[in-house]
Amino acid sequence: MREIKVQKLVHYNQAFDVYIINTIDGRDITNMDMKEKNCFEVEDEVMFPSIILVWINAYKLQKPCEANTLRLMNSCAVEVLEEYADVVLAYGFSDEYTFVFKKTTKFYERRASKVLSVITSFFSSVFVRKWGEFFPQKELQCPPSFHGRVIACASTEPLQAYLLWRQNICHLGNQREQCLWHLVERGMNEMEAQDLIKGFEKSDLNNLLFDEFNVNYISLDPIFRQGSCVLKTMGEDIVKYTDNGAPIKRHRRKIVTVHSKKIASRRFWNE
Repeated sequence: MREIKVQKLVHYNQAFDVYIINTIDGRDITNMDMKEKNCFEVEDEVMFPSIILVWINAYKLQKPCEANTLRLMNSCAVEVLEEYADVVLAYGFSDEYTFVFKKTTKFYERRASKVLSVITSFFSSVFVRKWGEFFPQKELQCPPSFHGRVIACASTEPLQAYLLWRQNICHLGNQREQCLWHLVERGMNEMEAQDLIKGFEKSDLNNLLFDEFNVNYISLDPIFRQGSCVLKTMGEDIVKYTDNGAPIKRHRRKIVTVHSKKIASRRFWNE
């Protein structure tokens, strides 16, 4: 990589405490075309045929997550799939979501930094816009902050393993949260509750819920236990009716949200 020399600083902007660079290698950067400017950007292409995943996580989302908070996250994920044709599947739970791009995508030339910034910023803006739909009586106290990373999966098998891992985290995390907040509601502080369930296995957590609070974990809403999978699938729509009232149907691509016990299973992927 050749050395880049900054030859001239235009002025110091006191309001923002920055120096504004005007000349690079003796050339006025305002006269450079886009290709020349791209030469100074970091090369971070996710190489084909790796499958691109974007994982995002909400910073300081209020806990415990209400059902409406999860539905809001799901609604934001649906809009991501509607907006970007190359995003074909998403899986989310609690305060996180993972978006899966089709294998052949050329979205922003597969550049990780561009892909991450576009998906994260779009999701964040939709979250703010849709807040009032799910919490009409509750004002958004502070703007949401989402951070994330790009993950490259070499093939479908690592992708399925990743999704299985995240869904296992969903199960265990929800069990712990259910126990934690039930204990807090009964009078413990968070630290005491966390110390009590520290080291508990799945069976211990289930027994605590049932024995102490009469809660059967398996009866909880699947949106908490299993997470949500948003995907594009083919379905039939009635587009119009004939003169005698018979429906005329067409196959169209739809975006659906499902809750499955095993999103990484062969049966789920075959369906």
